[in-house]
Amino acid sequence: MKRTMFSYPYIVWMLIFILAPMLLIVYYAFTSDGGFTFANIIDALSSPSYMKVFFRSVWVAVKATLICLATGYPIAYILSQLKKSTAAILYVLFIVPMWMNFLLRTYAWQVLLDGRGVLNALLAAVGLPAQHLLFTESAVMLGTVYNFLPFMILPVYSVLVKLDKSLLEAAADLGANGLVTFVKVTLPQSLPGIISGITMVFIPAITTFAISGLLGGGKFMMFGELIENQFITLQNMSTGSALSFILLILVIISMFVMRRAEHESGQEGGRLW
Repeated sequence: MKRTMFSYPYIVWMLIFILAPMLLIVYYAFTSDGGFTFANIIDALSSPSYMKVFFRSVWVAVKATLICLATGYPIAYILSQLKKSTAAILYVLFIVPMWMNFLLRTYAWQVLLDGRGVLNALLAAVGLPAQHLLFTESAVMLGTVYNFLPFMILPVYSVLVKLDKSLLEAAADLGANGLVTFVKVTLPQSLPGIISGITMVFIPAITTFAISGLLGGGKFMMFGELIENQFITLQNMSTGSALSFILLILVIISMFVMRRAEHESGQEGGRLW
């Protein structure tokens, strides 16, 4: 009984700051003038402009996740092959940017990508024409990948560094070359880390609004920014809650799919070895 008392503050915290806001979103999403209705959800789903932003956000999140996976996995693999002292130093270098405030990191890219920013100054120094980088889809993609890449590297690295080396030795003894060993041993054993990384990148990427607001400049709106405008700018609680509920359902489905995939990959690994 005494031990459970320590959990009470956390339970109260979750009730106030997690459960209560979610219940308010559900309430406003399904009520109009105090009465129950599906009209808010139907209007949101039937709006071409809202759905255009929604599918654009999903597509950007998918592309950002694939880029993070294609970039992060080789980095995590290289780190796992280095000496522990060297890997620890490089590991910290990837974590250090995460200690900085998310908005400050995004503001830094706004300065770098500005027409008079550092990147265009470097292009001018080598005789190349200036590029319009800020307030474009590429800028939003760059900011998304930069901010969420560590969330792909860390879980993959944590799995690879714990990989049983005897499995690699057994594959080599059986005549497998490096590529076959990677495909048949390393990659399947690292699937839990890959799935965790995909979850940790895709969900924040589809819900973010600061990156699109600062680097997109309102010209490339994402779904999170659309929800923010409904709540903050337009003061439209019903539409904002309906859009939030749609996003919440997508996040729950994504987490369920990723959890199911992680469970199945664990079973496959168990049957394989």
